[in-house]
Amino acid sequence: MDKGPTPASLRLDKFLWFTRIVKTRTLARQLAEQGRLRIDGRIATQAHTPVRIGDVLSFALRGRVRIIRVEKLPQRRGPPPEARLHYSDVSEAPLTSEAQAD
Repeated sequence: MDKGPTPASLRLDKFLWFTRIVKTRTLARQLAEQGRLRIDGRIATQAHTPVRIGDVLSFALRGRVRIIRVEKLPQRRGPPPEARLHYSDVSEAPLTSEAQAD
């Protein structure tokens, strides 16, 4: 069953919520409006900023800097395994205690 054409862009707050990066759209809106999120290096200050395939989002969340690349635009908020298919995490892996000792 086809749900129609894939949209060219999606609101930032919906993308973050659909992909389960944040728990609520309210948190996604706050993240954007506080200027704590960048899309391709530009600060996003509005929840309705469009996100497109290939965009790179960078933001600090839960004590960690995340950098993700948009791979697909979701059409709904699905289960976590499905949500992770819509982006790739290109953040640097945190240093392990063994690597920090060197």
